[in-house]
Amino acid sequence: MSRSVAILGLGLIGGSLLRRLGAAGQPGYDADPETRDAARAAGFTVADTVAEAVRMADLVIVAVPLPAMPGLLAEVGKAARPGTLLTDMASVKGPVAELVAGPVRFVGGHPMAGTEKSGFAAADPQLFDGAVWVLCLEEETDLAGWLELAALVTSIGARVLPTTSEAHDAAVARISHLPHLLAAALTQVADEPLARSLAAGSFRDGTRVAGTRPELSTAMCRGNRNALRLALAEAVQKLTEAGEALDRDDLEPFFRAGYDLRSSWPVADTEPVTLDPTSATLRTELLALGGTGGWLTSVGNGSLEGRRPRP
Repeated sequence: MSRSVAILGLGLIGGSLLRRLGAAGQPGYDADPETRDAARAAGFTVADTVAEAVRMADLVIVAVPLPAMPGLLAEVGKAARPGTLLTDMASVKGPVAELVAGPVRFVGGHPMAGTEKSGFAAADPQLFDGAVWVLCLEEETDLAGWLELAALVTSIGARVLPTTSEAHDAAVARISHLPHLLAAALTQVADEPLARSLAAGSFRDGTRVAGTRPELSTAMCRGNRNALRLALAEAVQKLTEAGEALDRDDLEPFFRAGYDLRSSWPVADTEPVTLDPTSATLRTELLALGGTGGWLTSVGNGSLEGRRPRP
């Protein structure tokens, strides 16, 4: 692990990471004074400025919503020492990479963990246990820095999935951002007294993320609008097909396709993978692992250990 880790943004995600790493005295920072006070009251080291938090850090982790990224990353670029490793935790990767400035080594990241709650009070040190954590690996990514970050992520119980920012954004449009749109639509369709009184488990599960703060969902979807448009068009087409099947009284194939796909998730049948960190083709091997849906569980001791779905 890096000698010093600075966590900028102490909401649900950043606060959870601070709680997980805070015992080691890692500094945090948040633009909200009340959040800083709450983190200090909980016993954590909290800086009063971005510069104070990052000036001696080996690794800076940015955990703020997309609208706050431009200003914050500009400050990090001015305050960070040359060679500082920088990562983020945003749900969209392409726009963040374009904002990075300064003498830093950047690795885009996204832990697939969270709830509909927000704020430091909702932070949970166990939030990342078993979670998939994307670490983007581009042609220009410093591989040594990527491996250093992967070692930290796996050390706190998460699984590292290597991929590119483009592939990541296309995937999360389908499995994260589209569900936010659908959940908002479902709640509005059910906006009448009897339906709201009868709503139970299926409505609760299908609309959970509609409880996310609207400004957060808006920023997330806006930042990935191109990929989300494609996913939304596919969803509209599927709903159109469902309506046509309903007219034909032939809905079972539609439900069968969904049932079979949902039953195969999460992936249960996997096989072990071992990669050599000194391999001349390691970057290609890591992306190939991620391309199969595979992940790393351990980084160190001369090898990279992981698993991938069986063909």
